[in-house]
Amino acid sequence: MKQILPFALMCLVAAGLIGSCTGRHHTDDAPPLHDLPQIEDSGRLVALTLYSSTTYFIYRGEPMGFQYELAEQFARSLGVKLEIEVADNPQELQQMLLQGKGDIIACNLPITLEGRDSLLYCGEEAVTHQVLVQRGGRRHQPLTDVTQLIGKEVYVKPGRSLNRLRNLNKELGGGIVIREVATDSLTEEDLISQVALGKIAYTVCDNEVAKLNRTYYPQLNISLQVGLDQRSSWAVRKDQPLLAAAADQWHQRNATSPSYKASMKRYFEQAKAQPHYYILSVKDGKISHYDHLFKQYADSIGWDWRLLASLAYKESNFDTTVVSWAGARGLMQLMPRTARAMGVPEGMEHNAEASVKAATKYLRLMERSFRSIADPEERTNFVLASYNAGIGHIFDAMALAEKYGHDKHRWTDNVEKYVLLKSKPEYHNDPVCRNGYFRGQETYQFVREIRARYNIYKEKIKG
Repeated sequence: MKQILPFALMCLVAAGLIGSCTGRHHTDDAPPLHDLPQIEDSGRLVALTLYSSTTYFIYRGEPMGFQYELAEQFARSLGVKLEIEVADNPQELQQMLLQGKGDIIACNLPITLEGRDSLLYCGEEAVTHQVLVQRGGRRHQPLTDVTQLIGKEVYVKPGRSLNRLRNLNKELGGGIVIREVATDSLTEEDLISQVALGKIAYTVCDNEVAKLNRTYYPQLNISLQVGLDQRSSWAVRKDQPLLAAAADQWHQRNATSPSYKASMKRYFEQAKAQPHYYILSVKDGKISHYDHLFKQYADSIGWDWRLLASLAYKESNFDTTVVSWAGARGLMQLMPRTARAMGVPEGMEHNAEASVKAATKYLRLMERSFRSIADPEERTNFVLASYNAGIGHIFDAMALAEKYGHDKHRWTDNVEKYVLLKSKPEYHNDPVCRNGYFRGQETYQFVREIRARYNIYKEKIKG
């Protein structure tokens, strides 16, 4: 079990003030929490959840995730503050609830007869099922019927997807070539990525996970259902009927609210893959209309202005009006709370100079956090990675690198590998990690792309 800070301003994080969580501490003999009146009196709702791309994660220092946002909306409806406690697996999640270490399980828990003995299922009842993940588009003819799987290789992780595929194979009389991927080094989302990249042809996963990953890989086809429907919902203990009723009533009201619709769109519809912009042609010794700002503010942090330009290009393509799926805004794509902490007034996020000034202030804070890295080039790699991921995930990757005997002060081929591994439970649940799940592929590419473009700028533009 990990206790997670509700939120710490990025300026404090960047200054190195990352400490243990401030959530409640429990003892084994602590009495279970009671029902809604006691929660309202305490002024806080403790939601239990799991790390994943659909439930809860930290991105650029901010808590995110579809289930997290729903829990926040529910807490707000009760007039209390939300606290998050994270379990390592579904079994621990239920144990924590029954031990009184939280008030409600805020993630999709399968509804079972056994579960009804000790739990009250409540809130949104989701109906999920398994789907075939395959490539679509003009160049590929996606399968449209499960019988077409005969003779095809399907790679799948152990669990519900594997069980369903085996049952389907029996129903069809055999013929599906099932490749069980038992290694912990590959996750379900890794297999989806491999399908998108053409390394494997098929995998099977939960439809909610498939929908989210399609926002990263629009070339995927996830329309073929291969599993039976499974009901799931949030849950509370049996001695919390008032809380269960409140969750049910809240969901009925919230399901049509603008907040709920915005969360659905953010996680399951809006594209998340960073655009791979082409290198802009450099003309008359200029990179962009904002070169004067890059030159002015890069000096304040001792950077080559062309590196700052490369960062801005990657973030926004020099478009000051851009808003990312996560809410980052403007030329330098600062998250709202980071922008506030760096002195950008609300409403000024799209002002080019305000954005560049705030970004360099933020970069300076991160430079200080990595002052133990003597090599300035290496230090810059860590700063760039932190700008993309949030500094907490980079500290986690450094801790993992050190634990496994690698130089934690070297980015390339060392720490960058552990950023990638933070999407895997065996790594993000490691005690040395404080910030949990992270989808590291973006950060891995981010640093490399900015460096490559910077080298081109240096060749074309005099310093």
